[in-house]
Amino acid sequence: MSFSKAQDLIRLARLAAARRGGISLEDIAADFGISHRTAQRMTDALEDSFANVSTFDGDDRKRRWRIDDPGLDRLLPRPDSALEALEIAERDAASAGRLRHRQALADLREALLARLTPRDAARAEADAEAVLSALASVTRPGPKVSLAPHLLDAITEALRGPFRLRVRYKSADTPQRILEPHGVLMGHRTYLVARDPAKGGPIRSFRLDQILSAEVLDESFAIDSEFSMQRFAAQSFGVWQDPAQFGEVVWRFLPRAASRAAGFRFHPSQVLEPQADGGLIVRFYAAGWLEMAWHLYQWGDAVEVLAPEGLRALVDGYRRSDFTAMP
Repeated sequence: MSFSKAQDLIRLARLAAARRGGISLEDIAADFGISHRTAQRMTDALEDSFANVSTFDGDDRKRRWRIDDPGLDRLLPRPDSALEALEIAERDAASAGRLRHRQALADLREALLARLTPRDAARAEADAEAVLSALASVTRPGPKVSLAPHLLDAITEALRGPFRLRVRYKSADTPQRILEPHGVLMGHRTYLVARDPAKGGPIRSFRLDQILSAEVLDESFAIDSEFSMQRFAAQSFGVWQDPAQFGEVVWRFLPRAASRAAGFRFHPSQVLEPQADGGLIVRFYAAGWLEMAWHLYQWGDAVEVLAPEGLRALVDGYRRSDFTAMP
């Protein structure tokens, strides 16, 4: 067995031990980027190499593999790569004001170091620092919205319940609202995704930086079983969405911009249609014309909005020909 296959087998054993529901062939194919047949060969190798492998059929009727009482504690992953990942995630959490998550990541980092010998810990920290010192964050122009840590803590606690939240939104003079939180949408702005039961209607977005106070109530509620944060997020181009604007979006890029545009993932639902003249048409379904307009401006006159008409009118007159570079 080659070194790479041995490493994959150890990684598979770790996954089968760590996931309480076991691991399926579909999981293995997705995690390792391999075919279904190769995943089958890996499960055969797993059963041949470990005596404590059990198989069972899950609720979805898919066969799953699990390692019981794995005893793999001594098989640690490369600590330098793990330290790099934890440090980067910790920096991102601190920058976003998610102090609870930053502290949890810091604790994981310390726990990982504690499991190493002093010599290995020092070497891992030195190797990780060599990489981290070469990384830098780009500071984007414009104001940076600061989120109060206590608000994020309250929302996290409410989501775990789930519990209702009493919030004061936008102005100290407005009446407090009772919201039923379903998730948090993170981007250049962060939104609480929640239902306002007093007003009824669909689940809406509330800007976190405009929530002045939040109190977790001892009142549980039923999460909408039909709701999905992934589907909700996919309805917008950026982070803001207006249901009235949701529909098909069609952009046509000129031949000189086609190859560059083809490398962009404008939206998860996008369909690319190469044109006979070398141009490119991009189609997707989303809302949020203003954020689309902000992005389209960067392309100058290299892109044309074919639909919807409201977005076409919004960018009309702002397509410049003197930009020397494209996004």
